[in-house]
Amino acid sequence: MNILFFLKPKSEVAYIHDYHTLRQALEIMEYHRYSSVPILNREGKYIGSITEGDLLWSLKRWNLMNLKDAEDISILKVDRRLDYQCVTAKSNMEDLIGRAMEQNFVPVIDDEGHFIGIITRRDIIEYCYNKMKGRGEWNDR
Repeated sequence: MNILFFLKPKSEVAYIHDYHTLRQALEIMEYHRYSSVPILNREGKYIGSITEGDLLWSLKRWNLMNLKDAEDISILKVDRRLDYQCVTAKSNMEDLIGRAMEQNFVPVIDDEGHFIGIITRRDIIEYCYNKMKGRGEWNDR
């Protein structure tokens, strides 16, 4: 199976750019209600992911209680616990599932490293559930 079957295209995904501020990242994540989003550079290449936890710990470390102060801090100054590993359109299902077991979504890039979208863990699980349900594997329970 081609992993692009699961792809949610970039046009439907929330992300931030590396030139955004801490406050902009907070507002984008709040608006879309995501706990983690990809970070892209100006050329549209995937450079990492940022989570609510990364933002929260940075606010605490810098003792920022006023969001106005967060307007002056580059998102690149925020320490990230980990970056979600990505796959390419040519990756196989084993690579995709291996990454999805460790992260909420898997960023997908093209051959030049440009971000083209994500594949969510939920979509993979839903597909597997529907396949198993259709074969009656759940009827034994």
